[in-house]
Amino acid sequence: MNQPVVSMPMTADAAIGIFDSGVGGLSVLRHVHAALPRERLLYVADSGYAPYGDKSEAAIVARSLAIAAFFASQRVKALVVACNTATAAAIQAIRAHWPQLIVVGIEPGLKPAAQQTDSGIVGVLATRSTLASQRFAALRQQMEAQYNVRYLPQACVGLVDLIEKGELHSVATVTLLEGYLRPLVEQGADTLVLGCTHYPFVREAIELVCRRLSGQVPAIVDTGEAVTRQLQRLLNNAGLLDQDGAGSLSGFTTASQSTLENAFGRLLELHPPVHALAAG
Repeated sequence: MNQPVVSMPMTADAAIGIFDSGVGGLSVLRHVHAALPRERLLYVADSGYAPYGDKSEAAIVARSLAIAAFFASQRVKALVVACNTATAAAIQAIRAHWPQLIVVGIEPGLKPAAQQTDSGIVGVLATRSTLASQRFAALRQQMEAQYNVRYLPQACVGLVDLIEKGELHSVATVTLLEGYLRPLVEQGADTLVLGCTHYPFVREAIELVCRRLSGQVPAIVDTGEAVTRQLQRLLNNAGLLDQDGAGSLSGFTTASQSTLENAFGRLLELHPPVHALAAG
């Protein structure tokens, strides 16, 4: 997909775009919505192509650029890539095509985890695609050298699918988590990084399983708050924080509108309008 480099005028009353492969990015949206109540927020769930974690890098880049092009057509002032997999694969391409746009990505919180672990062993829960990316490999190498910690990467295949279905506490979800968490607990991980924006929605199940396996709950790192702080900082530095807006939220999806509507209500207790978005 050859997207042209687009010049976009930036104004404070323009919207902020946020996207994920599905409902996982709502864990980031809730922080942005709470911290920036005057902003106009547009959320895209690319659920017609979820999950991204088992897609090729080229496919993830193509989808990310298509969604960024939609946001560009809406004249947004900032774009939050609320997906670890899409950040790892596509954020450089997005920035290259829309250089004037404020673009904030999300990546596993390896640094804050390294700063708070006592055992020096940190489990990293993420998709296979994120863990296989050069971006993750470089960050891991840098943090291990700087903090003398050991990271235990764990690909959580199938977990995003269950979360997309709303199975946050089901037997299937708990069983899957037990299989992924057991080796991390047994190797002494006292801190867990939630390296996918879907995973905060099963945090309670993760804590339950860890307590069952070891009698203790590890420290858990969720990077949604850090992403929001970075977005605020960049908007403020550019003079683009909306001081006078009424605030609004709209959802878009490449799959079922009712599914995203239900996710907004179930996960965030919000009920914004949700629109169908062409998958092309």
